[in-house]
Amino acid sequence: MQKTQEKIAVLGQGYVGLPLTLGLANAGFDVVGFDTNSRLIERLLNGTDPNGEASSDAVGTTGATFSADDADLAECTVFILTVPTPITLAKKPNLDPIFGAAETVAPHLRKGSLVILESTVYPGVTEDVLGEALEKATGLTRKVDFKLGYSPERVNPGDPINKLETIVKVISAQDEETLDRVEAIYAPVITAGLHKASSIKTAEAAKVIENTQRDLNIALVNEFALIFDRMGLDTLEVLEAAGTKWNFLPFKPGLVGGHCIGVDPYYLTYRAEQLGYHPEVILAGRRINDNMGKYVAQQTIKGMLDTGANAAGARVLVMGFAFKENCADTRNTRVVDIVEELESYSAKVEIWDPRVDTEAVTEEYGISLTRNPASGAYDAIILAVGHQEFVEMGAAAIRALGKPGALLYDIKGILAKSESDLRL
Repeated sequence: MQKTQEKIAVLGQGYVGLPLTLGLANAGFDVVGFDTNSRLIERLLNGTDPNGEASSDAVGTTGATFSADDADLAECTVFILTVPTPITLAKKPNLDPIFGAAETVAPHLRKGSLVILESTVYPGVTEDVLGEALEKATGLTRKVDFKLGYSPERVNPGDPINKLETIVKVISAQDEETLDRVEAIYAPVITAGLHKASSIKTAEAAKVIENTQRDLNIALVNEFALIFDRMGLDTLEVLEAAGTKWNFLPFKPGLVGGHCIGVDPYYLTYRAEQLGYHPEVILAGRRINDNMGKYVAQQTIKGMLDTGANAAGARVLVMGFAFKENCADTRNTRVVDIVEELESYSAKVEIWDPRVDTEAVTEEYGISLTRNPASGAYDAIILAVGHQEFVEMGAAAIRALGKPGALLYDIKGILAKSESDLRL
């Protein structure tokens, strides 16, 4: 297939946007990698991905143009929006980043322009919300003067195997002609192939249920963990035994955070409730997962009391603050729930995570991380994130950070059962 001569702008240079920018540039497209975060753009221009997903060589040698100046979008014919779609404190969709991206794109939209959304949304946002916002800002007519497409991101931060190029990509558009145009953009980048959805709403729905399904499966094993704890059973041993059956799904208990799994189900339930249907299973799963951090903290407090330690004033080391192992992303990390619950018992909590941007954590959460945890100083240690650095330390080195008899709670199950005092 012939590559198009499109000039493409990718708005957002985080975990989703940067790999796409690099991939498009490698495929020969003229690409502008745009982000409103000037500090991020400065680091990219210096050849560094602050998220640690792309190598310095890949960033430093790319043919893409990185910019925080929207004037550089002037000649672009395609605008791919990879902005986050968070939720509000009331757990409702927060579409402000999409509206912000539309505002940035609007002055540069021309007849024949194509806007593709990659963010996770409920069915209808691309055409009815984004399309309407662009119409109002430009005076142009969607599907006539400019076209819309949707291709949900499937990036898995911290995963060295399943990358942008090796994951089948779903694409969709308002009409067949535009779908061909979308295909011509993504096909040279995605070696795993493309799946053409029958409509934009179908593609939007497919994305939002991918993460909802995973969320519910984790909620189920989290509930198993809550039940088995009362029975005095080790959940991981139970799961290992059950996993000998060929069709038993290999999910493990744990915290569910991040910009996708812990957020996306609320987009689906919001739209369902608008249509008069109250989801029961999805919201039940969300309640279980949202309370796991509090449960871990309470189990830690009980464990310390069993050892004779007083929770008030106790020093607790939490190892890891990213939302998952081997990545620097702290968006919607549920480790913060552990910290807040422990502090409600007057424990003195220190957090150690060698992967995350400490300044960003302070900005977003008001938390200062410890860079060098003291040896023999802690009454309890919670292994909250399974970073490779922690795995390589081993139980002895981790225990050496605690006082004699300190509680070690391995919520990720990366240590042997005999090496920790508690695990989910």
